[in-house]
Amino acid sequence: MVVAAATTHRPGLARALVQSGRVPLADADQAAAQSGGDGASFIEALVAGGRISSREVAEFASTTFALPLLDLDAIDLGALPTDLVDRRLMQMRRVLPLRKRGNRLAVAISDPAHTQALDEIKFQTSMSIDPVVVEDDKLATALARVTQSTDISLKQMIDEDLAVEFGEVEADAEAVSTEADDAPVVKYIQKVLLDAINDGASDIHFEPYERYYRIRFRVDGELREVSQPPLALKERIAARLKVISRLDISEKRVPQDGRMKLSLARDRAIDFRVSTLPTLHGEKLVLRILDASSAMLGIEALGYDADQKEALLAAVSRPYGMVLVTGPTGSGKTVSLYTCLNILNQPGVNIATAEDPAEINIAGINQVNVNDKAGLTFAAALRAFLRQDPDVIMVGEIRDLETAEIAIKAAQTGHMVLSTVHTNDAPSTLTRLINMGIPAFNIASAVILITAQRLARRLCACKVPADIPHEALLAAGFDPHELDGSWQPYGPGGCERCKGSGYKGRTGIYQVMPISDEMRRVIMRGGNAIEIADQASLEGVRDLRRSGLAKVMEGLTSLDEVVAVTNE
Repeated sequence: MVVAAATTHRPGLARALVQSGRVPLADADQAAAQSGGDGASFIEALVAGGRISSREVAEFASTTFALPLLDLDAIDLGALPTDLVDRRLMQMRRVLPLRKRGNRLAVAISDPAHTQALDEIKFQTSMSIDPVVVEDDKLATALARVTQSTDISLKQMIDEDLAVEFGEVEADAEAVSTEADDAPVVKYIQKVLLDAINDGASDIHFEPYERYYRIRFRVDGELREVSQPPLALKERIAARLKVISRLDISEKRVPQDGRMKLSLARDRAIDFRVSTLPTLHGEKLVLRILDASSAMLGIEALGYDADQKEALLAAVSRPYGMVLVTGPTGSGKTVSLYTCLNILNQPGVNIATAEDPAEINIAGINQVNVNDKAGLTFAAALRAFLRQDPDVIMVGEIRDLETAEIAIKAAQTGHMVLSTVHTNDAPSTLTRLINMGIPAFNIASAVILITAQRLARRLCACKVPADIPHEALLAAGFDPHELDGSWQPYGPGGCERCKGSGYKGRTGIYQVMPISDEMRRVIMRGGNAIEIADQASLEGVRDLRRSGLAKVMEGLTSLDEVVAVTNE
């Protein structure tokens, strides 16, 4: 036990709490393991255990590190100099600028031992930083309010119209006159779009019915109703959205697809992919929010376990071969691929992508939208790429034999190829390629890694201990030796931050399967998905359910959520 305690990585605040006797060693280690040892998330995990409160942690940190203690409830959040620090950095590092005096900036932080956060603020602002200790739960609430208003406030939206751009196409006279005539509708749509961005929605649904009209956001994978505007506005809302998306407003009988851009600030713009669908009671519109910053978070933010991340990075850093990502629609495949591309996006690397359509725009990557009607298919784009001296090729999806053959050939001839295939798990991806008509020896020589993934909702800080029967844990897939009482399952609570749902954000659940020599032998002799899965299990590859159960043991998500997203 002494050796285990010595090798456990604990944050500086955790060590101080243990040495003072305020927190038992086992509790500190469990909280550190759940949080990855990162600053404020450690405090969240520790407080969730119930042994100590946020107030007690703040008072202890203030005394131990000889720093002032501040109650954020007494602060006017609207007067803070939040424009000095990047909004994403504030959220990621859990810091809040309080006051600027000369070249010094006072910064609220709940874990003053988390010096990396303070160093990043210092680097970004080029100012001297004076840390001030605050309670972690109050800091989380303040950040939620401040970062929302930092994105764009309703007052700013009313005082100065946001710029709605059309990418490479300029607005025409019809769009300008429509905006002038329908100013209230314009402002209402702007508010809906901004609310969706602030809530972290991935999609916005505008849905007309016989007796009412509703708007829903998809947040963390679930649709929730947010508004019911007057039914009489349905035509004007649809027309306005179609105008700014450069769609034909007179055509209401067939589906249409368009795109628009909302400029929030000089350095931030959000793209929307717009789809219309004629229904019995009018046109339904769905807007997919395409935020390029989601691909810039880094692989650490995606939820890969350490060994899975190492295997994936090792695969994509190889000079040639094929890496496949599989999973259902909305499972984060595009973000995973673009995170890998962002790692590879260096001045000396030529990267080309073929997508339907390109969802995330990244400078330095040559992106092509396929257009089947014009003859620009995935296969045609791939052929053109191979004449463009590429190093890395990304194919949005391998749908047919022709595309698969060209992609395999590219992987065999010195190119790194990334793509997606729609299958349930990693082993069945190989048999899917064989069923398409790709010879087994070509698959065995080209594919170097397959990762299957799902997205599970992450428990909010208000999570509560869950009393789950021993039999239910065994039925879910836990081994008997894992149920030794050393960990506590949690379930959703409900607070203002998560709007009562108990979940905030999502985490990835992955099955990362490198193709070993023995697995290649199984493929070559015509093995099916079950045989490949058995071999993968022998080599220590965790399936999706096992990876999800590990997240339950870490307290990141609930058992119900894991069962729901991995129940094939």
